[in-house]
Amino acid sequence: MIRRLIELLALTAAGGSAALVLDAEPLQLIGGAGTGAMLWLMIDQHRLGRFRDWLRQGHPSAAPDLPDDWTELVERSQKGFKLLQRETRKVEDRLQQLIAAFEASPNGLLVLDSAERIILCNQAVADHLGFDVKRDLGQHLLNLVRDPAFVAYLKGGDYSQPVEIQVRALAGVQPSRISLQLHSYGFGNKLLLTRDITSVELADTMRRDFVANVSHEIRTPLTVLSGFVETLLSYDLSAEERERYLLLMNQQSQRMMTLVNDLLLLSRLEGTPAPGTAEWMPAHELLDHVVEDGRSLSDLIAEGSHDICADAGADFELAGSRTELLSAMSNLLSNAVRYTPPGGVIRAGWRLLPQGGAEYWVSDTGPGIEAEHVPRLTERFYRVDRSRSRETGGTGLGLAIVKHVVQRHGGQLRIDSVVGQGSTFRIQLPASRVRPLDLPAKPADAISA
Repeated sequence: MIRRLIELLALTAAGGSAALVLDAEPLQLIGGAGTGAMLWLMIDQHRLGRFRDWLRQGHPSAAPDLPDDWTELVERSQKGFKLLQRETRKVEDRLQQLIAAFEASPNGLLVLDSAERIILCNQAVADHLGFDVKRDLGQHLLNLVRDPAFVAYLKGGDYSQPVEIQVRALAGVQPSRISLQLHSYGFGNKLLLTRDITSVELADTMRRDFVANVSHEIRTPLTVLSGFVETLLSYDLSAEERERYLLLMNQQSQRMMTLVNDLLLLSRLEGTPAPGTAEWMPAHELLDHVVEDGRSLSDLIAEGSHDICADAGADFELAGSRTELLSAMSNLLSNAVRYTPPGGVIRAGWRLLPQGGAEYWVSDTGPGIEAEHVPRLTERFYRVDRSRSRETGGTGLGLAIVKHVVQRHGGQLRIDSVVGQGSTFRIQLPASRVRPLDLPAKPADAISA
């Protein structure tokens, strides 16, 4: 400030001195001094313009070179610029975090202005409702979502409950069921939340089907038992008739017991942690156990007429739950026994896989399974032939149990079947659950039952 004053006085004095040298009159002396002052004002205005231009640029590193009196203003402005930049970066970082969270939400989020035009939306809502995030910004929402139920919901003004609509999908894909709910905020703005409830409805459908199937499976033997009990109470039967009825009642009670046990096993498999690798067991021992059970079942239902062969392959050990693995292996072999006609050939065995894993396989010469049924075989209570399944004593849960056991051990269940030729079921376990032994391979057991 002092330098500017000195410059003003100096230029004013210089103007007056120049007029004095020229022998100017008193008024001219005043004019000369005024000219010096005007020159200073022009110089100062030039500096002010440079300072103002720098402020407009808003870049602290491009400060103009000004005299000392302007230095404090420049320094203070630079500090203000830097502080503003830091605050701006913080706000931008927070905004980016909010946008990232907005995009990461598994639910759809869409912001509408007071005219119900799209201000912002994430990819999830675009996927749910089938529009483009960038292209459709600024569009009126009803231009994109024309479902009558949603149109009525939006115009009704009561957003306390969500509305559900069905969105058409691409060819070959099931339509999606979407839940939408609006929330008003600010001055007429709205937030739309969307959620894909297709899987929820599918789960509800599966639950209803499961309850219906269980009820049906239990009702049938209960009806038979009730009828036999009523017969025993109402009629004077001979000893032979009474014994026959009691045997039939025992069969039905055993069927219900088997069903209950399978349901409890499924519940336990779904509700407990996956087995670890602390317990190791020889693969050939498991195979010997299930083959012996398979031969006993063949003796019971086909008088031992099946040709059941076992091939243990190389000796190795498996890590996992002995009970679960035996259950899965036994289910596959017992299914082969039940569905293979008398005189058929059934083979089961273990083999090491090139990748280090192991495979348990069961093949039969039964009627085979049509390709359309294979993907659904592991569904609970799914049967290719319901009458045949009940005749053989199946509950419809065996392959569902096998699938859960295999998944809990990190493996895969593979099914190959040709109608009229037979089927092969394979349980493939990962290398982490297989430990080869440095022992000679166990010879194949080709003794038929």
